[in-house]
Amino acid sequence: MTEVRREVFGQMPQEEGGGVVEKFVLKSDAVKVEILSLGCIIAALETKDRDGKFSDVVLGFDTLEGYTRKHPFFGAVVGRVANRIAKGRFTVEGKEHQLFLNNGPNSLHGGARGFDKVLWTPQVLPNGVCFFRLSPDGEESYPGDLKVWVTYTLSGGELAINYRAQTSKTTPINLTNHAYFNLAGQGSRDIYDHEISIEADSYLPVDDTKIPTGEVAAVQGTGFDLRQPVELGKHLQKFCLDGFDHNFCLQQAQARRLAARARHPPTGRAMEVYTTQPGIQFYTGNNLDGSLNGKGAVVYPKHSAFCLETQNWPDAVNKPHFPSALLRPGEEYNHTTWLLFNAA
Repeated sequence: MTEVRREVFGQMPQEEGGGVVEKFVLKSDAVKVEILSLGCIIAALETKDRDGKFSDVVLGFDTLEGYTRKHPFFGAVVGRVANRIAKGRFTVEGKEHQLFLNNGPNSLHGGARGFDKVLWTPQVLPNGVCFFRLSPDGEESYPGDLKVWVTYTLSGGELAINYRAQTSKTTPINLTNHAYFNLAGQGSRDIYDHEISIEADSYLPVDDTKIPTGEVAAVQGTGFDLRQPVELGKHLQKFCLDGFDHNFCLQQAQARRLAARARHPPTGRAMEVYTTQPGIQFYTGNNLDGSLNGKGAVVYPKHSAFCLETQNWPDAVNKPHFPSALLRPGEEYNHTTWLLFNAA
């Protein structure tokens, strides 16, 4: 049985449009997750270690103020298009669209005011919560009225996140959740003792602005071969890597399949990621720099968390040989990701 509670988390500042931010607490015997109506943010996620002790394993803030200031998308649903679009430009049906550039020369995670920064309309379900919003035609320069539903449901140790959308005009769309995990517990110094594996035979090399070059490269014989579990710290050293911020190409299938596993041997906590999406962005918190005060007044230094963001391939709207990022009127965007937590 999953227990669902709702409570007031805070009030948005007037310059952000005001409005009450609610927090939804989903609780099973194995997992407790807290989700905000602002940006569908996963603000906390507690899971057991092998001794049955609960710890919060996602980065974030204790108060609303942290989330309304600039932060690296902690726990949020990002869109209309997650990840990067080269030069913030794309052409749909002969019309060029220019987006806001918020990541060097590129557009990242929906632009200046993406889905992470807006209030969503919640509906409580027996085992979770569904958030809805209408992204109006022209919002952040994207075409079409886009109706979006993001549904979180908890069953035992499994958190499911379903994304649905419908549009009035052809538009690119790519939705994901940007939770930052540390299975030792948020506030732990680094993730070097975590074991990671990703079910991908290929990955996308990127240029110096993190845009895919267009090549789909085999992982075989490279530092990107994570098909067998690696201990992250040793692996980064061995291949002289500063960290990961790359898309790994999953099997092209609409069915649920295993994408990645993360395990923290000292506590026994493990997480498996299943998805219907064609890619997963593995990010090792390279840009965290200790400047943000997180939950419990801890700071978050570089490599103190990892993200496994299930999504379409970055810049797919400008790369015809990548899986299509376009949603057309009359179609439905529908993807699910499942996070399964256990301890051994």
